Amino acid sequence: MSRKNSKSVRKKSYLQSLFSKFGQDIGIDLGTANTLVYLKNKGIVINEPSVVAINQKTGQILAIGQEAKTMVGRTPSHIVASRPLVNGVVSDFEVTEQMLKYFITKVTKGSFFHKLRSRVVVGIPSGVTEVEKRAVYDATRNAGVRDVFLIEEPIAAAIGARLPIQEATGNIIVDIGGGTTEIAVISLGGVVVAKSLRIAGDKMNQDIIRYIRNNYQLAIGERTAEDIKIKIGSASHLSEKLELQIRGRDIITGLPKEQIITDVDARKAIAQSIMTIVNTIKIAIEETPPELIGDIMERGIILAGGGALLRNLDKLVTNVTKVPCYISSDPLTAVVRGTGIILEDLDSLKEVLIPLDIGNRPKF
Repeated sequence: MSRKNSKSVRKKSYLQSLFSKFGQDIGIDLGTANTLVYLKNKGIVINEPSVVAINQKTGQILAIGQEAKTMVGRTPSHIVASRPLVNGVVSDFEVTEQMLKYFITKVTKGSFFHKLRSRVVVGIPSGVTEVEKRAVYDATRNAGVRDVFLIEEPIAAAIGARLPIQEATGNIIVDIGGGTTEIAVISLGGVVVAKSLRIAGDKMNQDIIRYIRNNYQLAIGERTAEDIKIKIGSASHLSEKLELQIRGRDIITGLPKEQIITDVDARKAIAQSIMTIVNTIKIAIEETPPELIGDIMERGIILAGGGALLRNLDKLVTNVTKVPCYISSDPLTAVVRGTGIILEDLDSLKEVLIPLDIGNRPKF
């Protein structure tokens, strides 16, 4: 190498080292229901709803995250509190960009240099199209960061659950989020079998709303439905009876009404969605190469995401598939913890990232 080239390489290395001091590596679980943000060397620093409140008269964004969620169903007609992501993908590009900019600015404390030199890993559903990938990439890049890397959520969840995905062994992960359920059999750092369902937490909430309306002539909102799911919901019969008193509007009289709902009601409401998820897990196992089935029988099925916390879901999956099923530790944060592990060792884990056919691709 010539002296000139050697000097150029040293200068480039020095500049990269200098700029990296200003940068902050960020992992984002861009979920339909919640957005979680991981900051390298600090851990999970943000866990807020993926909700944005907008004044439709002026187009001004009034609130983002938890503050915006408190407005859902309680705003005047010209203020709309909505989710810019549907089924895990971007439905409103500009609002998603503003939401990402808000969260990234929050963790970088508004520093221009910190944001400019930051590298970001974002988890996205496995079944999305190239256009949808590009939308997430552009929305994140436009938030003002240096590099953006995308990773499929089931792989990120598997890494977050500390599964040995880079080894020549079979691992199966089921990530049940707000908008999608991701099922993946992983080996040697790649997905062998993948299933993506638009049936998850949000669909179960809608099932509960419909059931309560049809059986009790009571109109309730999404927040009440989610309370029912979390507090008394289950996938199979419970040993003790659970009850919850709810309030809503009587659809016949139009007046306020209270009603006692039991775990049986909640279970009946979401039964079809739960069985669709469980049967899809069974199909994924049936499509798995025989060489990996033994590993899966030994390691079991790992549940992640908020849906993994539904009572007795692991038992139902075991009964239907005949494969042991376990809930990962802290399933709600599995994906974002996975992005954090990738950021800690980006060079050795770069093969698990999604290759993008996009100009100006990020460099390691």
